[in-house]
Amino acid sequence: MKLSKVESLMVGEVISVTPATPFKDVAKLLAEHDITGLPVLDDDGRVLGVVSESDLLVRQASAGGADEEPQEPRHGRTTPRSTADTRDDKREGLTAGLLMSAPAITVHAEDTVAKAARTMLRRGVERLPVVDAEDRLVGIVTRRDLLQVFLRPDSEIRRHVIEDVLTGVLGLAPNVIDVHVVDGVVTLEGQLERHSQIPVVLQVTQRLDGVVSVVDRLTSRDNDSGLTPPEGAEYGWPW
Repeated sequence: MKLSKVESLMVGEVISVTPATPFKDVAKLLAEHDITGLPVLDDDGRVLGVVSESDLLVRQASAGGADEEPQEPRHGRTTPRSTADTRDDKREGLTAGLLMSAPAITVHAEDTVAKAARTMLRRGVERLPVVDAEDRLVGIVTRRDLLQVFLRPDSEIRRHVIEDVLTGVLGLAPNVIDVHVVDGVVTLEGQLERHSQIPVVLQVTQRLDGVVSVVDRLTSRDNDSGLTPPEGAEYGWPW
Protein backbone atom coordinates (compact mmCIF):
# COMPACT_ATOMS: atom_id res chain seq x y z
CA MET A 1 0.00 0.00 0.00
CA LYS A 2 1.45 3.32 -1.06
CA LEU A 3 1.12 6.29 1.28
CA SER A 4 1.99 9.86 0.37
CA LYS A 5 5.46 10.85 1.44
CA VAL A 6 6.63 14.22 2.73
CA GLU A 7 8.73 14.75 -0.40
CA SER A 8 5.56 14.91 -2.51
CA LEU A 9 4.23 17.91 -0.54
CA MET A 10 7.30 19.77 0.68
CA VAL A 11 8.60 23.03 -0.74
CA GLY A 12 12.10 22.51 -2.10
CA GLU A 13 13.25 26.13 -2.25
CA VAL A 14 13.64 27.20 1.37
CA ILE A 15 14.55 30.60 2.78
CA SER A 16 17.11 29.99 5.52
CA VAL A 17 19.60 31.85 7.71
CA THR A 18 22.88 31.14 9.46
CA PRO A 19 23.57 31.41 13.20
CA ALA A 20 25.25 34.78 12.58
CA THR A 21 22.25 36.39 10.83
CA PRO A 22 21.27 39.54 12.80
CA PHE A 23 17.88 40.03 14.48
CA LYS A 24 16.74 42.70 12.02
CA ASP A 25 17.64 40.61 8.98
CA VAL A 26 15.66 37.68 10.36
CA ALA A 27 12.64 39.92 10.94
CA LYS A 28 12.99 41.37 7.45
CA LEU A 29 13.06 37.93 5.79
CA LEU A 30 9.99 36.79 7.71
CA ALA A 31 8.07 39.88 6.63
CA GLU A 32 9.26 39.93 3.01
CA HIS A 33 8.39 36.29 2.35
CA ASP A 34 5.26 36.23 4.55
CA ILE A 35 6.46 33.20 6.52
CA THR A 36 6.45 32.43 10.23
CA GLY A 37 9.78 30.66 10.66
CA LEU A 38 13.23 30.07 9.20
CA PRO A 39 15.59 27.11 9.51
CA VAL A 40 19.05 27.95 10.81
CA LEU A 41 21.82 26.10 8.95
CA ASP A 42 25.48 25.44 9.58
CA ASP A 43 28.14 25.69 6.87
CA ASP A 44 27.32 22.17 5.62
CA GLY A 45 23.60 22.85 5.23
CA ARG A 46 22.61 20.90 8.33
CA VAL A 47 19.67 22.20 10.36
CA LEU A 48 20.73 23.52 13.76
CA GLY A 49 17.39 25.00 14.79
CA VAL A 50 14.46 27.14 13.73
CA VAL A 51 13.87 30.81 14.44
CA SER A 52 10.24 31.88 14.40
CA GLU A 53 8.10 34.95 14.85
CA SER A 54 7.44 33.79 18.41
CA ASP A 55 11.16 33.71 19.17
CA LEU A 56 11.52 37.29 17.97
CA LEU A 57 8.49 38.48 19.93
CA VAL A 58 9.76 36.92 23.14
CA ARG A 59 13.07 38.74 22.74
CA GLN A 60 11.25 41.94 21.80
CA ALA A 61 9.22 41.80 25.00
CA SER A 62 12.20 40.96 27.22
CA ALA A 63 14.19 43.86 25.78
CA GLY A 64 11.78 46.43 27.18
CA GLY A 65 13.45 47.05 30.50
CA ALA A 66 13.01 50.37 32.22
CA ASP A 67 11.69 53.43 30.44
CA GLU A 68 14.99 55.21 30.73
CA GLU A 69 18.63 54.18 30.83
CA PRO A 70 21.54 56.49 31.62
CA GLN A 71 23.79 57.55 28.73
CA GLU A 72 27.40 58.68 28.78
CA PRO A 73 27.70 62.00 30.71
CA ARG A 74 27.69 65.15 28.60
CA HIS A 75 29.23 68.28 30.12
CA GLY A 76 28.98 66.89 33.60
CA ARG A 77 25.41 65.55 33.52
CA THR A 78 23.64 62.40 32.48
CA THR A 79 21.18 62.42 29.56
CA PRO A 80 18.36 59.86 29.70
CA ARG A 81 18.00 57.55 26.70
CA SER A 82 14.67 56.60 25.22
CA THR A 83 13.25 53.09 25.52
CA ALA A 84 13.40 52.68 21.73
CA ASP A 85 17.13 53.50 21.66
CA THR A 86 17.81 51.01 24.44
CA ARG A 87 15.86 48.25 22.72
CA ASP A 88 17.65 48.92 19.42
CA ASP A 89 21.02 48.50 21.12
CA LYS A 90 19.95 45.21 22.70
CA ARG A 91 18.65 43.85 19.42
CA GLU A 92 21.88 44.75 17.63
CA GLY A 93 23.67 41.97 19.50
CA LEU A 94 21.03 39.31 18.81
CA THR A 95 21.54 36.75 16.07
CA ALA A 96 19.57 33.81 14.69
CA GLY A 97 21.84 31.48 16.64
CA LEU A 98 20.81 33.12 19.91
CA LEU A 99 17.15 33.43 18.98
CA MET A 100 16.49 29.98 17.50
CA SER A 101 14.75 27.06 19.12
CA ALA A 102 17.12 24.09 19.15
CA PRO A 103 17.56 21.29 18.47
CA ALA A 104 15.37 21.48 15.39
CA ILE A 105 12.34 19.21 15.05
CA THR A 106 12.66 17.70 11.58
CA VAL A 107 11.26 15.00 9.30
CA HIS A 108 12.82 13.05 6.46
CA ALA A 109 11.68 13.29 2.85
CA GLU A 110 10.72 9.61 2.82
CA ASP A 111 8.55 9.87 5.96
CA THR A 112 4.81 9.54 5.47
CA VAL A 113 2.52 12.55 5.58
CA ALA A 114 0.74 10.96 8.53
CA LYS A 115 3.99 10.80 10.52
CA ALA A 116 4.74 14.45 9.75
CA ALA A 117 1.24 15.45 10.85
CA ARG A 118 1.57 13.53 14.12
CA THR A 119 4.94 15.19 14.77
CA MET A 120 3.48 18.65 14.21
CA LEU A 121 0.57 18.03 16.54
CA ARG A 122 2.66 16.37 19.24
CA ARG A 123 5.35 19.06 19.24
CA GLY A 124 3.01 22.01 18.63
CA VAL A 125 4.83 23.38 15.57
CA GLU A 126 3.47 24.76 12.30
CA ARG A 127 6.37 23.85 10.02
CA LEU A 128 9.01 21.13 9.80
CA PRO A 129 12.36 21.31 8.02
CA VAL A 130 12.80 18.28 5.77
CA VAL A 131 16.25 16.70 5.88
CA ASP A 132 18.15 13.94 4.10
CA ALA A 133 20.01 11.01 5.67
CA GLU A 134 22.82 13.36 6.75
CA ASP A 135 20.43 15.91 8.28
CA ARG A 136 20.99 18.43 5.49
CA LEU A 137 18.06 20.61 4.54
CA VAL A 138 16.20 19.55 1.39
CA GLY A 139 12.86 21.28 1.92
CA ILE A 140 10.20 22.41 4.35
CA VAL A 141 6.62 21.29 4.95
CA THR A 142 3.85 23.24 6.70
CA ARG A 143 0.46 22.36 8.12
CA ARG A 144 -1.14 23.90 5.06
CA ASP A 145 0.92 21.61 2.83
CA LEU A 146 -0.22 18.53 4.75
CA LEU A 147 -3.87 19.49 4.39
CA GLN A 148 -3.56 18.96 0.64
CA VAL A 149 -3.99 15.20 1.13
CA PHE A 150 -7.58 15.83 2.20
CA LEU A 151 -8.32 17.39 -1.18
CA ARG A 152 -8.12 13.95 -2.82
CA PRO A 153 -11.34 13.23 -4.77
CA ASP A 154 -13.78 10.71 -3.28
CA SER A 155 -13.54 8.53 -6.38
CA GLU A 156 -9.77 8.26 -5.97
CA ILE A 157 -10.10 7.40 -2.28
CA ARG A 158 -12.62 4.67 -3.13
CA ARG A 159 -10.30 3.21 -5.74
CA HIS A 160 -7.42 3.05 -3.25
CA VAL A 161 -9.61 1.38 -0.60
CA ILE A 162 -10.58 -1.34 -3.07
CA GLU A 163 -7.18 -1.82 -4.71
CA ASP A 164 -4.82 -1.22 -1.78
CA VAL A 165 -6.83 -2.47 1.20
CA LEU A 166 -9.42 -5.01 0.11
CA THR A 167 -7.45 -6.54 -2.75
CA GLY A 168 -3.88 -5.66 -1.84
CA VAL A 169 -3.91 -6.39 1.91
CA LEU A 170 -6.77 -8.88 2.31
CA GLY A 171 -6.67 -10.50 -1.11
CA LEU A 172 -10.43 -10.13 -1.57
CA ALA A 173 -12.41 -9.78 -4.76
CA PRO A 174 -13.33 -6.11 -5.43
CA ASN A 175 -17.07 -6.72 -5.05
CA VAL A 176 -17.01 -8.48 -1.66
CA ILE A 177 -17.33 -5.24 0.32
CA ASP A 178 -19.37 -2.20 -0.68
CA VAL A 179 -17.28 0.96 -0.45
CA HIS A 180 -18.95 4.38 -0.36
CA VAL A 181 -17.02 7.64 0.01
CA VAL A 182 -18.60 11.04 0.59
CA ASP A 183 -16.46 14.08 1.47
CA GLY A 184 -13.63 11.81 2.60
CA VAL A 185 -15.85 9.71 4.90
CA VAL A 186 -15.53 6.03 3.93
CA THR A 187 -18.38 3.62 4.65
CA LEU A 188 -17.56 -0.09 4.48
CA GLU A 189 -20.48 -2.51 4.33
CA GLY A 190 -20.49 -6.27 3.81
CA GLN A 191 -19.44 -9.59 5.30
CA LEU A 192 -15.88 -10.79 5.76
CA GLU A 193 -14.80 -14.36 6.37
CA ARG A 194 -13.23 -13.75 9.79
CA HIS A 195 -13.93 -11.30 12.58
CA SER A 196 -10.22 -10.52 13.01
CA GLN A 197 -10.19 -8.97 9.54
CA ILE A 198 -12.59 -6.20 10.51
CA PRO A 199 -10.27 -4.07 12.70
CA VAL A 200 -7.51 -4.54 10.14
CA VAL A 201 -9.67 -3.20 7.30
CA LEU A 202 -10.77 -0.25 9.43
CA GLN A 203 -7.26 0.67 10.59
CA VAL A 204 -5.60 0.39 7.20
CA THR A 205 -8.41 2.32 5.49
CA GLN A 206 -8.13 5.11 8.06
CA ARG A 207 -4.43 5.46 7.21
CA LEU A 208 -5.09 6.17 3.54
CA ASP A 209 -4.39 9.70 2.38
CA GLY A 210 -7.53 11.81 2.22
CA VAL A 211 -9.64 9.65 4.55
CA VAL A 212 -11.41 11.77 7.16
CA SER A 213 -13.12 8.93 9.00
CA VAL A 214 -14.38 5.37 8.49
CA VAL A 215 -17.93 4.10 9.14
CA ASP A 216 -17.98 0.42 10.11
CA ARG A 217 -20.89 -1.66 8.82
CA LEU A 218 -18.94 -4.89 8.50
CA THR A 219 -19.90 -8.33 9.77
CA SER A 220 -18.14 -11.71 9.73
CA ARG A 221 -18.99 -15.37 9.24
CA ASP A 222 -16.53 -16.74 11.82
CA ASN A 223 -15.57 -15.26 15.18
CA ASP A 224 -11.87 -15.93 15.51
CA SER A 225 -11.18 -13.08 17.93
CA GLY A 226 -9.90 -15.55 20.55
CA LEU A 227 -7.06 -16.79 18.35
CA THR A 228 -3.51 -15.56 19.00
CA PRO A 229 -1.61 -14.37 15.90
CA PRO A 230 1.87 -15.77 15.34
CA GLU A 231 4.83 -13.51 16.11
CA GLY A 232 5.54 -11.10 13.26
CA ALA A 233 2.07 -11.39 11.69
CA GLU A 234 1.00 -8.15 9.96
CA TYR A 235 -2.41 -6.53 9.52
CA GLY A 236 -4.15 -9.10 11.71
CA TRP A 237 -4.32 -12.84 11.34
CA PRO A 238 -5.51 -15.27 10.07
CA TRP A 239 -6.84 -14.63 6.56
